[in-house]
Amino acid sequence: MKLPIYMDNHATTRIDPRVLEAMMPWLTENYGNAASRSHGFGWTAEQAVETARAQVAKLIRATAREIVFTSGATESNNLAITGAVEAQGGRGHVITQATEHKAVLDTCAWVEKKGWRVTVLPVDGEGRVRIEDLRRALDEAGDEAKPLLVTILAANNEIGTLQPIDEIGALCHERGVLFHTDAAQAVGKIPIDVNRSHIDLLSISGHKLYGPKGIGALYVRRSNPRVRLTEQMHGGGHERGMRSGTLNVPGIVGLGAACEIAGTEMEGESARLASLRDRLQAKLLAGLDRVRVNGAEMRRLPGNLNMTFEGVDSETLMMGMKDVALSSGSACTSAKIEPSHVLRALGLDEEAAHSSIRFGIGRFNTAEEVDYVADRLIDVVKKLREISPAFADIT
Repeated sequence: MKLPIYMDNHATTRIDPRVLEAMMPWLTENYGNAASRSHGFGWTAEQAVETARAQVAKLIRATAREIVFTSGATESNNLAITGAVEAQGGRGHVITQATEHKAVLDTCAWVEKKGWRVTVLPVDGEGRVRIEDLRRALDEAGDEAKPLLVTILAANNEIGTLQPIDEIGALCHERGVLFHTDAAQAVGKIPIDVNRSHIDLLSISGHKLYGPKGIGALYVRRSNPRVRLTEQMHGGGHERGMRSGTLNVPGIVGLGAACEIAGTEMEGESARLASLRDRLQAKLLAGLDRVRVNGAEMRRLPGNLNMTFEGVDSETLMMGMKDVALSSGSACTSAKIEPSHVLRALGLDEEAAHSSIRFGIGRFNTAEEVDYVADRLIDVVKKLREISPAFADIT
């Protein structure tokens, strides 16, 4: 076993060697611009892009023409939400929920400043949206703020909770409201069928499923209904006018390869990761008291585990485990010393939120690594509690 151990796979994943192998020719000899239509270099690059487009589409049961390449899920979220609002014009109503990624919450806040009504739904103790709350929000909108878009993520990046996207999509479809889901954490980890779930817009990120950074995609439904978006980047009219800019051919090829691998290996890999997660959880619960799991026990990402260790500050705990890469929350907010908005939405107080750790088990982790991390963490927690006046007060 090699140290340090990486167990922060929700922040980013290591690129799969097979993905890198697929990308290499497009970084060296096949360097044409996919928009160059006058010579073979461009034609070859364009064909590679279209092959990848089909690979991405296949993973989510879409068609290739419904895939728009972006720089990542943050851009995809912005294009989906702002693009839908601006295409609609006037004023309306957008509905989201409290544990969304900041890329969605901040975009919704921007939309609200532009005069749109935004409703942020609460979640239950597992971090799931209640369908009755969504139905009530849709009913209360009224004619002055007609519902246009519901944006609810498929899987949470901190606690791994899976949202009931089939039920959400069915309700949105019934009401004639667009349904967008940030599926950056879900794609490649759990099966997704955009038609079964009535998803109209779906965001994908390459580096969350063992592909390269700086590449993503947005699924945009073409029929029943045909979704129209206003472009957010102006230029040469690339990607059917929805996203201008020279295509990142090596990144696109890598994303396609990552999706192809995920589609083939997802079932077996998910079972293995869930087994490793359960092994880690069992060891930590057996070795420590005053520990609890945050989020859903069952309906969660297979490699996710988020736990609170009472009486221990998470930042101090991670400093005591420098040979293991862990996190206390989203990588997009880890620079801020603030309690996780996701954990606070579950009802945790500020102290408990600051005592929580996120484990992200991924494709390249092993049972030996899980055992090492569990033993190290139990040892460090016990030592920190011994010197913690705060923990002495509660024991």
